[in-house]
Amino acid sequence: MPSSTLLTAQPLLGPVVGLVSWHFVMEAWMYATRLPALSKYKVDTHPERIQEDFAKKIPKSVNWPAENYNHLMEQPTQFYAIALAMNQMGMRDTLSVRLAWTYVGLRVIHSVVQSTSNPIMVRFQIFAASSLVLLGLTAKGVMELM
Repeated sequence: MPSSTLLTAQPLLGPVVGLVSWHFVMEAWMYATRLPALSKYKVDTHPERIQEDFAKKIPKSVNWPAENYNHLMEQPTQFYAIALAMNQMGMRDTLSVRLAWTYVGLRVIHSVVQSTSNPIMVRFQIFAASSLVLLGLTAKGVMELM
């Protein structure tokens, strides 16, 4: 089945693939900032000391993309589960797809905010909004099962 037909038939796969792709963008960003910092700040990379050396020698902003990468391994796992479950249940309505893409968009915005300036309250508001969207998506899935 051609990809255009697949996305028409199963549109919830688009946001899933989109967010997984974003993980790789954040992984590249993480390595692009951390690896040069290791030598620039002469960080001892011995496994027992790296966290201590990072905290002492490297600016916090260098760790922000890595922290965000870790965050993308947390709540988005719930997104993947519900989006794939809804896809299997045949839920391909416009609202579900829009909610899924909105969740992805908010996670991307959250990543950019955290990895550049990291204002905690702004980041929290974006996270809270994405959580509400995920809750709405999950509620639609639950209602479909009832």
